[in-house]
Amino acid sequence: MANEKTRYSDSELQEFKQLILEKINEANEDLKLLKGTLSLSDDHGTDDTGRTFNMMEDGSETLSREEVAQLAARQEKFIQSLHNALLRIENKTYGICRVTGKLIKKERLKLVPHATLSIEAKNAQK
Repeated sequence: MANEKTRYSDSELQEFKQLILEKINEANEDLKLLKGTLSLSDDHGTDDTGRTFNMMEDGSETLSREEVAQLAARQEKFIQSLHNALLRIENKTYGICRVTGKLIKKERLKLVPHATLSIEAKNAQK
């Protein structure tokens, strides 16, 4: 037990960095699509349809726009969390649970690269 790792090696951190950079690129693409949906550049050509149809559309359109705005906000928060993970890589503190101080398992970090809690700490929160 005395040989337990206290942090990930530089090469392991580089692997995680690559994974996070890929996730950031994907997340930015998704965010761009969401923002495109929010801007009226994506109105599907219903401008010339009848007034009755437009009135019915307005209610559902408002709901959809709110949902898309929430998704965009969540995506921005996710991107910020990924950027914070990159900072932890630079500081060489990436992968260390902020509650237990132990290493978060690689499998968890590959699935949730911005995780700051081990499964044990996460379960203890519930």
